[in-house]
Amino acid sequence: MIDEEIIAETDDNEQDDLYEHFRLVVDPGQEKLRVDKFMFEHLRHSSRNRIQKAADAGFVHVNDRPVKSNYKVRPGDVITLMLDRPHYDTTIEPEDIPLDVVYEDEALMVVNKPAGLVVHPGVGNFHGTLVNAVAYHLRNMKDYDPNNPEVGLVHRIDKDTSGLLVVAKTPDAKTSLGVQFFNKTTHRSYMALVWGNMVDDEGRIEGNIGRDPKDRQRMKVFDPSSGIGKEAVTHYRVIERYGYTTLVECVLETGRTHQIRAHMKHIGHPLFNDEKYGGSEILRGERSSSYKQFIFNCFKQCPRQALHARTLGFVHPTTGKQMDFECPLPDDMAQVIDRWRTFIKGTNREIKE
Repeated sequence: MIDEEIIAETDDNEQDDLYEHFRLVVDPGQEKLRVDKFMFEHLRHSSRNRIQKAADAGFVHVNDRPVKSNYKVRPGDVITLMLDRPHYDTTIEPEDIPLDVVYEDEALMVVNKPAGLVVHPGVGNFHGTLVNAVAYHLRNMKDYDPNNPEVGLVHRIDKDTSGLLVVAKTPDAKTSLGVQFFNKTTHRSYMALVWGNMVDDEGRIEGNIGRDPKDRQRMKVFDPSSGIGKEAVTHYRVIERYGYTTLVECVLETGRTHQIRAHMKHIGHPLFNDEKYGGSEILRGERSSSYKQFIFNCFKQCPRQALHARTLGFVHPTTGKQMDFECPLPDDMAQVIDRWRTFIKGTNREIKE
């Protein structure tokens, strides 16, 4: 098995040393079929386009020789994907990384993740993640195996998003919590600073979320009737207005990748300093050099998307009691918001969009 992100790392430069990542012998009864289509049918979490790029870069081999994507496979062919780096060891090892534990008992723990910490090991981040930190914290718990998918993180947030996450210590706890997330009975709210003075005090954003065909690292909103992507619903409520930006609370009905970031961009209010979704430019405001310096200082103060998972609520899998947690804004977001409060108080004229 190989993830699309690994294939995406291939480049156009031939390498002297290549390492095998995937091997498959074609069945005796296989009819002639393009190698890119054949691999697409046998590789999980990949796309035909990425396989074609890997072939063009010389990484797809048949019988120890590189082939192009239009090569027709034959019975007995040995197909290998050879990349310019060794196959990653994805074993999760405990690492002594500071962990802000908000709550803990025998079944679960709730942690407050800081911005900048990757949640789960993946391509380019196989160490130094929240999962490694949890493994270290629970290293003396006999029945907790960080490499067992039946325990551990129940949901995720982005690397540069801060806030609350729940970790299941037992298979029963993870099953119970997983069902709650699936049935949308958990409560999660986020605080987000977005560009623009939002017209409505509250609203509902509905739109399917799927991979942006122009940028696979970014998500895009599609019409629900299109059949593209997965259903996603975000509710928002204005907390405070600062003229050119707005502080909002977002409550999730669904939990899609980059949901709030994609939905806010979709309605014309990207998150403040969200580089991936166009929020790291001056989208509202003045042309004066002093205003530009003010925004630069804000970006420097909070060098990531201004998004924080503030609350988390669920039913405890063992006791059946409702559990609700809340953590305050981290310093970087709090200080930027204070800067905007000071800015709007010092503005003598009415600010209009």
